[in-house]
Amino acid sequence: MLRFLSKLRNLSFLLKERNNYQNSSTKAQQLTADLNKNIKLFRQVLGESSDVIIRQFKLARGGTSAALIFLDGLVDKKRIDEHVLHPLMVQSHTPLSGTLKKLKDSFIFIDDISELKDFGEIVSAVLEGKVVLLVDGFASTLVMDVRDWERRTVDEPDTEGAVRGPREGFTENIRTNIALLRRIIRDPDLTFYNLRLGEKTKKDITIAYIKGVAKDSLIEEVKYRLNKIKTDAILESGYVEQLIDDHPFSPFPTIANSEKPDKVAAKLLEGRAAILVDGTPFVLTVPMVFIESFQHPEDYYVHPYFGTFMRWIRYISFILSILSPAFFVALSTFDHELIPTPLLISIAAAREETPFPVFLEALLMIIVFEILREASIRMPQSLGQAVNIVGALVIGQAAVSAGLIGPAMVIVISLTAVATFIVPPLIDVGTILRFVLLFGAGMLGLFGLTIILLEVLIHLASLKSFGVPYLSPLASPDTAKLKDVIIRAPLWSMPHTDTFRQNRRRGNKQ
Repeated sequence: MLRFLSKLRNLSFLLKERNNYQNSSTKAQQLTADLNKNIKLFRQVLGESSDVIIRQFKLARGGTSAALIFLDGLVDKKRIDEHVLHPLMVQSHTPLSGTLKKLKDSFIFIDDISELKDFGEIVSAVLEGKVVLLVDGFASTLVMDVRDWERRTVDEPDTEGAVRGPREGFTENIRTNIALLRRIIRDPDLTFYNLRLGEKTKKDITIAYIKGVAKDSLIEEVKYRLNKIKTDAILESGYVEQLIDDHPFSPFPTIANSEKPDKVAAKLLEGRAAILVDGTPFVLTVPMVFIESFQHPEDYYVHPYFGTFMRWIRYISFILSILSPAFFVALSTFDHELIPTPLLISIAAAREETPFPVFLEALLMIIVFEILREASIRMPQSLGQAVNIVGALVIGQAAVSAGLIGPAMVIVISLTAVATFIVPPLIDVGTILRFVLLFGAGMLGLFGLTIILLEVLIHLASLKSFGVPYLSPLASPDTAKLKDVIIRAPLWSMPHTDTFRQNRRRGNKQ
C-alpha cells in the first residue's frame, strides 16, 4: 500500500512538472518582427486543427504583408470582411510609427480592440474566439473581439414553470444573462466581477452583486473561494457549486440555483451574490437558507392570501413526500393501535394474500417509482411523459391484480410521487431522506422515525451557507423576519420594502 502511494505521489509530481514545463515553454515563446516566423509559431502552438484559420493578405498601397488568425465558427466573418479586411486591403497606408496605433485608430472599424505583446495572452484570445492581426515588421498584435456563434434564444425555463410572472429564462450565453439582469435592476451599483476558471476550459465566471446592499465580507469570501479553485475543467455551474460548498458531504443544498432572471434579481436585492457561469443557464446564488426552497417568485405576484396558501401546500407536500411511506410502514408493522379499527380491518383484508411484508412492498414500489422518474427524464420528451404516466398505471394495476402489492400501498406511493415534484429544489435530498426514514421505520417503527427526524433537525441546525445559519430566519428571535416564512405578508409590510410601506401610509391618510 505504501509503495502504491509512493508511486502515485511520484506520478503526480511528474505530471505537475510536465505542466509547469509546458506553461514555461509557452511563456518563453515571444513574437518577433518577422511575420512568417510568427505564423509558424502559431501553427506550432495551435496545431494543424482544421478550424484554425490563418488569412494572409497585403495592406493597401504599401504592400506590407499581414495575417488574420481566428477559429472558424466562433467569429462573425461578415464583420471581419467589412470592418477589418476591406479597410486594410483597400484604404490603409503602411504604418510609419513603431506601433500599430495608426491602424487601430484610423482603419479598423471594431469597437473592442487592443494591442498585445504577450504571446500567452494572444493565444488565449484566439481560443476565446477573438481575431488576431499580425503585421510584418511588428512584434505586437491587434486583438479584436468579433465573437459570434450559434446560441439559444431567451425562452421560458422548463424547470421553473409559472402561471404569472416573466417567462424569460437564462441561456447558455453569459453576456445575454448579464443583460437580462441589467434590464431588471437598472442601478449603477449593480456590479459584475469577472474571472476565469479551468486550466483547460478557461471558463468565464461572473460574480454579480449590488454594491452597498451585499456585504463586503460576503463578496470577498465568494472571490476568495472561486480564486482558490484549481482544476482542469469547469463544464457547468454544478462544478463550481461543489468546489465552493460549505458542507460538501451534506445532502442538503447550501448553494441555490435558478434559471429565472427575476428570481436571481430578487435575491440580489436582498443582499446576496450571484455566480454566472458561461455555457449554462443555471445561475448560483449565495448564501442560501433552507426556507427559500419553498419560496417561489410567483408568491409575490399574487394576493398574499393565495401566496400563503400555496406556500403551505409546498410545506405539506415535502412532508408527505419524505414521511408517507415510512409512516405507513411504521403504523402497519409496529403501531397498529394508532390506526382506526375499520381502516385497520380494511387494510388487513386487502393485504391478506400479499406475499411480502409492508416494508419490502414500500421499498420495491419506491425503487420502481425512481426507475420510472429517471426513465421519463432521460428519454425523449414525447416518450418520457408516456412512460411516466402509462408505466405507473400499468405496473401499479398489474401488481395489485397479481396480489403482489396491496392497494393501500399503491395509494401511498402515488401520493408520495405527486408530492415529490411540488418542491423541485429538494427533490434530490427528499429521495435520500425517503429511503433513510423508510429503513428507520421498518426497524424501529415510530421510535426509529422520530430518532432520524431529530438527527436531521440537528444536522440542519449545524449547517451554514457562507456564514449564514441554514435555518435562518427560523432560528432568529426577530419575529418580523417570519413575515416571509410562515406566511407571505403583504409587500408593504415587508422589512426591506420601505417604499411600499410609505405609499401605503400615504394612501391611508388620503
